[in-house]
Amino acid sequence: MRLVLVGPPGAGKGTQAVHLAQHYAIPHISTGDIFRANIKGETKLGLLAKSYMDKGELVPDSVTNDMVADRLTHSDVANGFLLDGYPRNVEQAKFLDGVLTTRNIPLDAVLEFQLANDEIVKRLSGRRVCKACGAIFHMIFEKPKVDGVCDKCQGELYQRDDDKESVIQNRLTVYTEQTEPIIAYYKGVNLLKTISALGEVSAISAAAIAALK
Repeated sequence: MRLVLVGPPGAGKGTQAVHLAQHYAIPHISTGDIFRANIKGETKLGLLAKSYMDKGELVPDSVTNDMVADRLTHSDVANGFLLDGYPRNVEQAKFLDGVLTTRNIPLDAVLEFQLANDEIVKRLSGRRVCKACGAIFHMIFEKPKVDGVCDKCQGELYQRDDDKESVIQNRLTVYTEQTEPIIAYYKGVNLLKTISALGEVSAISAAAIAALK
């Protein structure tokens, strides 16, 4: 099974990626992991990416594309793979198509996890993180026993800057502008399958697996 996962921040893409990769016994490939591996290994591409990041600049598509293309040469993708966080735009999607066509390993499907913006804001803005141990709580779904205090180590809970509503709204705007066109692109080539990301994690996973049969 060769899959791409798309969806807005807060839709639970990362969680579903883990479940689906386990179900199909395929590697879960995230762009974050690829970047970290290349930078840690001081590969040519890793050093190039780091040179942009150190200057506070975005890593160009060409570098990201080359990292993904290299990752897809590894032996563990022989029976399939799941891409999470890539492609992020139509240009990257077309590059990926070219790589997979050359290797005669086309995508089986693109799963879009769909969630309304107000639900996304509720999910992300309610998150609280412990300053001491890093434990994560939620003011709606997993409240701490004592407000503002970690259940595990009694450390102070805080809201990360990227969980504040104004930042979330900006992230959603960026997603709409950059990533939503991918949905139209994959719909046009009959690869898109849309799954509601509202509900229990297990139910969403089951719906995704059913859609892929």
